Amino acid sequence: MKGEEQAAGTKPDKAPERSPERTSEKASGSQPADKLRYLSEITVFQDLSPREMEELNRITTISVVPRGRVFYRPEEPGEVLFIVKEGRVQLYRISPEGKKLVITTLGPHTLFGEMALLGTKLHNTFAEAVEDCTICVMSRNDLERLILSKPQVALRILEITGRRLREAEERLENMAFKGIPARLASLLLRLAQEQGSNDITGLTHQDLAESVGTYRETATQVLNDLKADGYIEIGRKRITILDPEGLAAVAEE
Repeated sequence: MKGEEQAAGTKPDKAPERSPERTSEKASGSQPADKLRYLSEITVFQDLSPREMEELNRITTISVVPRGRVFYRPEEPGEVLFIVKEGRVQLYRISPEGKKLVITTLGPHTLFGEMALLGTKLHNTFAEAVEDCTICVMSRNDLERLILSKPQVALRILEITGRRLREAEERLENMAFKGIPARLASLLLRLAQEQGSNDITGLTHQDLAESVGTYRETATQVLNDLKADGYIEIGRKRITILDPEGLAAVAEE
C-alpha cells in the first residue's frame, strides 16, 4: 500500500469552542489535598520541597473541561501551562485544505502548552479535549518564578519537550518512508507501550487514521488485514495486540 495518501482528515463540523483560559469552566470537585497529592505525582515537580509543593498547590487551579473544547490554536499566545489530571487531549494541525494530522494524544500525568512558554510564546498546534478532562492550570508568570527558584523544573520540562520532538521526528520518518501498514503497526505498538497493556482502548479508526496521515477507510482496511493475519483483535474502541513480535515485523517493512 505504499504511495497511498500522505495526509488526511476531515474538516471540523463546526467552529471549535473557545479555550478554557478565555471562558469560565465548572470548577472541579477535587479537594485541595487531592490536588496536592496529584501534583506531587507529576515528574516535573518531584524535586520540590513540601513547602514548595504547598505553594504550587496554592497557585494552580483545576477546571473540568468538556469534550470538544479547544484550549488554544496556532499563533495564539501561550499564557498558561496545562497539566492533564483526567481525560485525553489531542494536539493536531489542520492544513489549508482542512486536512487534520494528529501530532500526539496526551493522557493523565502529562503537560502541554510548554513550547509557547519556553520559546516562541506562540502556539503552533491546536489542543483539544477528546474526552471530558480535568485540567490543572499554571500561569506563565508563576511558572517563570518557579523555574528561577528551581532550575530542575526547567530541565525536566526540557526532557519532556526533547522526547516529544524525537517522537515527532520518528513519525515524520515513518510517513516519508513507510507504507500505511507499517505506520499503523508502529502506532499500535507505541500506544500499547504508553498504555502499559496490549489492550489499546479509547481510540476510533478515525483517530488512528489521523495519527498516521491516511483516511479512515484505508485505516479500517489495514486493521482488518492485520486482524486476518492474526496480529490483532478488534473491538469497539479497543484493539488487542495478539502477536507483538509479528506486528513489530510489519512495522519494519
